[in-house]
Amino acid sequence: MNIYLVGGAVRDQLLQRPVKERDWVVVGSTPDVLLAQGYTQVGKDFPVFLHPETKEEYALARTERKVSKGYTGFECEFSPNVTLKEDLLRRDLTINAIAQDEQQQLIDPYHGHEDIEKKILRHISPAFSEDPVRLLRIARFAARFPEFSIADETCVLMKQMVEAGEIDALVPERVWKEFEKALGEQAPVRFIEVLHDSGALAILFPALEQHYQKCRHYLLAVTEKTPLVLARFVVLIQALDSVAALEKLCQDYKLPNQIARMATLVKKYEGRYMDIPSAPAENVLDTIKLLDGHRRPKRFEQWLGLCKITASIIHVNDTQDYKKYSQTYMACLAQLQQQVICKQEVTQHEGPEIAEFINQKRLSLLKSYLPSLQKNLH
Repeated sequence: MNIYLVGGAVRDQLLQRPVKERDWVVVGSTPDVLLAQGYTQVGKDFPVFLHPETKEEYALARTERKVSKGYTGFECEFSPNVTLKEDLLRRDLTINAIAQDEQQQLIDPYHGHEDIEKKILRHISPAFSEDPVRLLRIARFAARFPEFSIADETCVLMKQMVEAGEIDALVPERVWKEFEKALGEQAPVRFIEVLHDSGALAILFPALEQHYQKCRHYLLAVTEKTPLVLARFVVLIQALDSVAALEKLCQDYKLPNQIARMATLVKKYEGRYMDIPSAPAENVLDTIKLLDGHRRPKRFEQWLGLCKITASIIHVNDTQDYKKYSQTYMACLAQLQQQVICKQEVTQHEGPEIAEFINQKRLSLLKSYLPSLQKNLH
């Protein structure tokens, strides 16, 4: 039995990047042997084991055979006779198919180290086209390693995958998972660029393809301002031409509620944020109510922060300090939260009249307080 460090850990070591997790491949063994040594088996499709002490993943060397369409249509075969070279052959890119033995020696049958030095993302074999997730992964690696280019022959293969309809088998959750990871990378714009060049963007995200150049511009701009995935996504989708288009994208890819909600709130009400220098008190109060600022001040503040970033990109030629816009809204909310309304006055009203009475008291406060704040915005 021989054990090798494989994949991303070896790649990142060669790139002198921090190693976040380590994966191992076991050659010449069986599940019974590993179980007898205290490993815990996980996974149903093929045997993966957790080390009894480190809890790192150890997988038996295996081969894969395509038996049906899509990224789940594979049949795995593992046995003590599967070689390390055969196991590495099933991986996606040459830079991810390098192993390291216990003596720290590299085993690199597909010249991944050479491609790392040349800064090239290259598929290992034609089997790359059998798994549509690999198209998303190479786009994500392009976002992580923007200094790398994609090999010409790999670009051709990716286009052939799209033309063959292979990516039609991708499920929404997996597409979003790769997209979300890419948004957190060094150059997320490379993700949509690679998908666009292969023809996949038009199929997976037609709304982004329709506004491709604007999407590129917004994503490049927001990447310089913040590493936050939520902010990058919110700014990116401002390129869409309607709230309905945004809501459809969120529904189609089953986005997490928090991301979908905040993206929609910014898309719907960013105009109200921009109007604060001259907005009447009625509008300001209405905005705070629409965003449920009284009950959810943290979410309201998050919306303001996202609007600030969005405004600084979309209205980049303006000379306004958008941070002051956010501060103005928060100052208004603080005044409303500190407002004391006499209980005796409230009890003089009934039913819907109570809500209207409170609303008028709040409005009166803002009418007296807001003008002085707005003077500082001009």
